[in-house]
Amino acid sequence: IIPGGDTACGFSNTAMQLAGKGMLPTVLAAIDRAASAPRSLAAYEHGAVGPSKDCAYEGPILKAITGYPISMEGKSACCAHFSPLGNIAGAVTDLWSNESVQNIRLLSGNAPAAFLELLAYDCRLFNTSSLNNPLQYRKLLVESDISLSVEALMLEPNVVIKIASAIVAHEGGYRQTLAAVKTAYHEICGAIADKTVTISEKEQVWLNNLEKQIEALPQEDDAAIEYLKNNYGTFFRPESYKLD
Repeated sequence: IIPGGDTACGFSNTAMQLAGKGMLPTVLAAIDRAASAPRSLAAYEHGAVGPSKDCAYEGPILKAITGYPISMEGKSACCAHFSPLGNIAGAVTDLWSNESVQNIRLLSGNAPAAFLELLAYDCRLFNTSSLNNPLQYRKLLVESDISLSVEALMLEPNVVIKIASAIVAHEGGYRQTLAAVKTAYHEICGAIADKTVTISEKEQVWLNNLEKQIEALPQEDDAAIEYLKNNYGTFFRPESYKLD
């Protein structure tokens, strides 16, 4: 048996896409990203050794905890989806991907061939920088994104380490998730205060609302499960998760 696992693609990446279309607050999508790490971490706790899947943007947090290699995607995956994480996603990656490319005809040739060339140039730059000044290149990847997006802030190396530290300081998936959420919220507020990142007035209203919602979350697993059953019980089958 080879241990494997899922990623946060189905919900955190969905949140990122909805936020990009203005259908969801970006501050919520950012916190959702941090909250996804304990769920993906479960695979490694059961023996997986990486590399992680490319669409797991929570990969840097997993790497900080486990030390295992990660695969990431960013600007060169715009053929698959848009994101505010195009450069910073490559800051601590071990493998670089363009996820998937529709087989259509472009002016230069077929799209898969065109994006393979783009990917090759990216990898040449990564490999060359690793032999020269990797920390400077990492700094450029980070700083080119974080001032523009709180979602990108979640992948800033120092923030990644703080979220990872909060996760490993707790036991149990729920308590780890709650710790990640609180840490992400604190880091967003701090980055806004020191003007590392700016958000709109509308986003600030959402951030203020999120503070109240986070503080209202149950502190223990059992209480959280009861909360889910009472409020969202019609949307899932508890027995499927051994919660009956």
